[in-house]
Amino acid sequence: MSWQLLVLSLPTENATARMRAWRALKASGAAVLRDGVYLMPAADGHAQSLQAVADDVRSNGGEAQVFEAEPHDGADYGALFDRGPEFGTLLAEIAACRAGLSEDTAQQVMKQARKLRKGFEQLVAIDFFPGEAQAQTAAALQALEADAARASAPDEPHAAARPVERLDIASYRNRVWATRRRPWVDRLASAWLIRRFIDPQARFLWLKSPDDCPKRAIGFDFDGATFTHVGAMVTFEVLLASFDLQTPSLLRLGVLVHSLDAGGVIPPEAAGVERVLTGMRDAITDDDQLVLTAAGVFEGLLVAFEKEGSA
Repeated sequence: MSWQLLVLSLPTENATARMRAWRALKASGAAVLRDGVYLMPAADGHAQSLQAVADDVRSNGGEAQVFEAEPHDGADYGALFDRGPEFGTLLAEIAACRAGLSEDTAQQVMKQARKLRKGFEQLVAIDFFPGEAQAQTAAALQALEADAARASAPDEPHAAARPVERLDIASYRNRVWATRRRPWVDRLASAWLIRRFIDPQARFLWLKSPDDCPKRAIGFDFDGATFTHVGAMVTFEVLLASFDLQTPSLLRLGVLVHSLDAGGVIPPEAAGVERVLTGMRDAITDDDQLVLTAAGVFEGLLVAFEKEGSA
């Protein structure tokens, strides 16, 4: 196996540059081979990371070189990159978070779970030799996110185990669509998607209980509904797949909706969108008005994503 080596030396009096180099190397996942010698697997991006540190060191009066090396003795340096202790710390934080979960604390636990997810993703990015520790932590975090989501919304649908069929949009025009009242992100986004791309004349019926859904209505986002969670997909994603609306921008929006509804990969805009939607939901008691107002958020995100994609 090939490796990238960074050999550096900095003047002892330049503590600021020394600390900056140390932080950059720690964030990159480089291992310390010996004092002033750092090691990373030879892979895309690793040489650039080390070279950036080397350039900064030289610009601050130090010496630094990056080399590609092949151990002559066949030594395996993988153990230097063991992230087991770090995953263990994260696993303990997940367990402590789960221990404090109840209906009263569910919203706070969901926020904590998102922070843990971010830390997990950062750790995965430098786990160059993934193993059981990463898999165990991933499973525990996913379970925490699912349990917190259920505790915060006890009537949240359970994922159905069935294929997602392609449907004809023409058969779903000018219909009544029914879902649980006081909609949150998945239902708000789904309602916007329905009116925006599927049924422009859609009328929404807000149910006190899913059992109240009329037979003539198309149910969404509750157990037994026509459109609900399927496998790893939330309702918004199921609608995208069902009506072949899987453009890059809508799929990106789907990742955002999924993260806020069920956890998982957290896009950078998630915290801001969550805060805006939470404020809207607290301020607007009429569900029809809430859907209309929230539609502006999703429309704006779609336009922004499309512009970024075409840039």
